[in-house]
Amino acid sequence: MSAFLARAGKLVLNAALMAEAKKYEVKVTVTTHYVAEQSDPAINRHVFAYTVEIQNTGTVSAQLISRHWLITDAEGQVQEVRGLGVVGHQPLLAPGQSFEYTSGCQLATPVGTMKGSYQMTAEDGVQFDAPIDDFVLSMPRVLH
Repeated sequence: MSAFLARAGKLVLNAALMAEAKKYEVKVTVTTHYVAEQSDPAINRHVFAYTVEIQNTGTVSAQLISRHWLITDAEGQVQEVRGLGVVGHQPLLAPGQSFEYTSGCQLATPVGTMKGSYQMTAEDGVQFDAPIDDFVLSMPRVLH
């Protein structure tokens, strides 16, 4: 019987850890497009727009404080961007709420990638990062 109680205790502990991790969870979805009217391939100017949806999938309200981006072109040149908020906002997201914005970047190559994170602060004061997985920036018909 004591082995069962020990296992049950471990299951409860694991469930508590999972619930704690779920408290601080943000889902980030990105869509991109090439901005042909602002681009000029002849002078290696490729402009991309990206729309980001940030959804609080956790169980506590959290505010986006700052951002960190790594933008890499096809030649391996990296631009690092850090700053407060996004497009002039530091949205406070209740559980289930989303915030969407559109921004852009310029590359010297027709293809590149972006990745990064948002630095968040939960209503209980806990600070955490919301990761932004790699996504591709590509001029139409360059990648198959």
